[in-house]
Amino acid sequence: MNNYNYKCSQCGSLFSKEEIEDNFIYLCPKCGKAEKNRPLEGVLTIEYDYEKIKSHITKEEFLQLPAGKFWLYPYLFPLQFDNKGNLDLIAQTQLNRLALSAAPVLEYEYGGNKILLMDETRNPTFSFKDRASSLVALKAIQLGVTEIAAASTGNAGSSMAGIAARLGLKAKIYVPKNIPDAKRIQIQAFGAELIIVDGDYDYAFDVCLEESKKQKLYNRNTAYNPLTIEGKKSAAFDIFISLHGILPDNIFVPAGDGVIIAGIYKGFWELQKLGWIEKPPKLIAAQAEGSDAIVRFVNTGKFEYIPANTIADSISAGAPRNLYLADEAAKNTNGSALSVTDEEILSAQKEIAGNFGVLAEPSSAAAFAVYKKFSDENPAAAEENNLLLITGSGLKDIAALERWNKKPGDSE
Repeated sequence: MNNYNYKCSQCGSLFSKEEIEDNFIYLCPKCGKAEKNRPLEGVLTIEYDYEKIKSHITKEEFLQLPAGKFWLYPYLFPLQFDNKGNLDLIAQTQLNRLALSAAPVLEYEYGGNKILLMDETRNPTFSFKDRASSLVALKAIQLGVTEIAAASTGNAGSSMAGIAARLGLKAKIYVPKNIPDAKRIQIQAFGAELIIVDGDYDYAFDVCLEESKKQKLYNRNTAYNPLTIEGKKSAAFDIFISLHGILPDNIFVPAGDGVIIAGIYKGFWELQKLGWIEKPPKLIAAQAEGSDAIVRFVNTGKFEYIPANTIADSISAGAPRNLYLADEAAKNTNGSALSVTDEEILSAQKEIAGNFGVLAEPSSAAAFAVYKKFSDENPAAAEENNLLLITGSGLKDIAALERWNKKPGDSE
C-alpha cells in the first residue's frame, strides 16, 4: 500500500485517500468550487511520506532509472502496489503499451548559446498530455472504472482516447466546435465517443462536468481531477533523470489551463523535499496574447474572464482552471509569465522546424517565441541553460502549418 493524502491547495485541509477516491471526489470537500468561466477553487494536491521514500531509494539510485517509465517508482504516484513494487490490478503487458517517450533532452546551439528541447511529440498520441492520461487510466483500472470523460481543445482528448484504447477502457470526449480537424480525426480514430459542443473550450469543460456527474463517469478534466497534475509532474522527474541531476536554469512551458506548469513545479518541489535538488529551475509560462489570463494574473493578481482567441488552440483558455497553482509555480521558482502574438508563434514554429528538426504545434512554438522575448529582455538569460518544453506535434494542426507552407505554384 502507498502512503499518501490529499491536500487542498487553498484552505490546506487534509483528506485520506479513501475519503477522496472511494467517493469519487475531485475538489476540496470544504471549499471546492467549479463555476462557469472561472478558475477552479479548492484544487486538490497529493502529498506522500517523503521521509519513508528517502529511506527506500537514494538520489543516485533514482538517477539510474529509465526516463519515461514512471510506474517503476509508484511510491511517488497515487497508485496501489504490492510489497514487491508491482502495481495492483495492472499487468506488465498493459504498462508496456503506455511506452511514454524515453528520448533524452535534446541539445542544440542557437544564437551562439546552448538550448535544450524536451520533445514530447514522441509520446503515444504525440503530446505531453499522455503523461496525465496514462496515470488517470491506471487509476481508473484500480478503481474499477471502465469509462472516462474529458473536455479538451484536442490534445487531452486524443490522448485520453488513445490511452483508453491501449488499456481497454472507453472514453467520451467533449471538444469545442473549432477543434482542428487533425485532432478531431485522431479522437474518432481511437474509437472514443466524440461530443462537439457549440462553444469554446471553456464551455466544453463545463458541459463535460455536468454530463459526467449525470452519467457517473470518471472525469479526467484538467486540474479538476488531481491526477492530471500528478501525471504531468513526471516530466520533472524525466528532466532530472535525462540531465543526470544537473537541472536547467530556466524552463519555458506552454500554458493554457496551467496544469503543465503546476505539475512540473510539483515534481521539482518533491525532488527538493527528498533532498535531491537545492532549488527548482525558474518556470516561465508561455502564452498567446489572445489567451493570456495567466500572464495577467501573475502581473496583477486579478482574474477577468476574456474569451480566448489564438491560433495556438492547445493553450486557448479564457478561464484557466488551474490558474492559482500556475501562478504559484511561476512565483515560487522566481519565474514569470509572458505572452506573444500569433504572428510570433508562427514564426517560431517555422524556426523550430528549420533549426532543430522538430515539428511543433503552435502552443509549443509559443514557448520558443517567449524564450526569444525573455532573452531580449534579460540578455544574461541567453547564456544560462534554457529548456523549451515541446508539448505537441505540428501534425496535429495542419491548418497552422499551411499558413507558412504554401503549395509550390500557389499564388501568395
